[in-house]
Amino acid sequence: MKDQFMIYKLSETIKSTSKIDTELFEKFNVKRGLRNSDHTGVLVGLTNIGDVVGYERLDDGTLKPIPGKLLYRGIDIDDLVHSAQNEKRTGFEEVIYLLLSGNLPDQDELSHFSRMLCESMALEKQTKIAIIELEGQDIMNILARTVLEMYTYDPAPDDTSRDNLMRQSIDLVAKFPAIIAYAYNILRHSAKEQSLHIRHPNADVSIAENFLYMIKGSKGYTDLDVRVLDLAMIIHAEHGGGNNSTFTVRVTSSTGTDTYSSIAAGIGSLKGPLHGGANLQVGKMIHHLKEVISDWTDVKEIDAYLARILNKEVYDEKGLIYGIGHAVYTISDPRAVLLKEMAKELAKEKGREQEFTFMTLLEERAIHAITHRKNAKTKKQVCANVDFYSGFVYDMIGLPKEVYTPLFAMSRIVGWCAHRIEELNFDDRRIIRPAYKNISEPVPFISLNER
Repeated sequence: MKDQFMIYKLSETIKSTSKIDTELFEKFNVKRGLRNSDHTGVLVGLTNIGDVVGYERLDDGTLKPIPGKLLYRGIDIDDLVHSAQNEKRTGFEEVIYLLLSGNLPDQDELSHFSRMLCESMALEKQTKIAIIELEGQDIMNILARTVLEMYTYDPAPDDTSRDNLMRQSIDLVAKFPAIIAYAYNILRHSAKEQSLHIRHPNADVSIAENFLYMIKGSKGYTDLDVRVLDLAMIIHAEHGGGNNSTFTVRVTSSTGTDTYSSIAAGIGSLKGPLHGGANLQVGKMIHHLKEVISDWTDVKEIDAYLARILNKEVYDEKGLIYGIGHAVYTISDPRAVLLKEMAKELAKEKGREQEFTFMTLLEERAIHAITHRKNAKTKKQVCANVDFYSGFVYDMIGLPKEVYTPLFAMSRIVGWCAHRIEELNFDDRRIIRPAYKNISEPVPFISLNER
């Protein structure tokens, strides 16, 4: 057993050695969190893949909030989603093709591509064994370790040619749903002592339906469940190069490392509660609010409790209303708008309309509470972000909480691969290497016998 006293003694030094006066960031013009003083992101690269729009910059340099837009290869995500919905088909496969290639597929190309993805979904024996050996662990960690394991069985793991990058990308996109479903079923069996069900993916259904089938069985979901999950995967597939996990993939890719190491790094980033784990935070908060608020329609009661949350008096005492606010979006998050549309339809099917009404009222009152809060450091306009409704939607579909964040990874792997391909195909490639300013003073060395 490790010496607990020594660990404590060393950890106590962190109080002083990690302390940095926040005023020094402004003094040395350091862009903390890679954010400018007006909360916009620091430009560190160029991309053709995704665009996240929440404001426009006026001639005088000020920012004007506008309804949010998310563009995939220049195409509005609203058009991609509503086209698939109007034609009563799933659209995630079309989005994968678009993000990886830069072009929309025609009908034959989409059909061939979709079948190729499904045929690539089944896991190799050695991958299954690796997952079984990791039973009972966090699924995001299993996903990362399984991705690293895939390096061993790749015939050309370090080849960064375009053909090989595309082959690896398609294989990863196809296998993520099966890895996550397999890992969950093993977890369900080992940790919850429930029956073990291993279902092989079907070759003639969408990725969304395959995932639901592998998690819940053929009778465990409806057509609407499939369409809503497909929508969730579309809107999570890409979010520009500046989000933390995609930037992590680009940073690691810029070194020339292999695909599996880079994607595993992205998974580690996404796992964080401030990134991909945020929908779980929202879910916990909503569950708490359902219990403590006696009348879900009483605006005064809701306002009073939200004010107490912001004042760090109740709930987790961090002063945050989870699911409200975004680094870029101001008036609206287009992903939240789309998900809210489907959440309403899904709530009707599941008999949970009262909860949906409560969610929409919470959204309205939380925005009001944050916007009108006295002594707020900033009066930036805020809106509900995608996490506000995603957990509620997953719960209505009947997905276990253990797969919420992995599901995000199952979608975002598309954007990660697209950005890795782009990073490795610039004409003038450079390793991404930011700088940190050291603020410590020189310290003279003291020999061991004089300390």
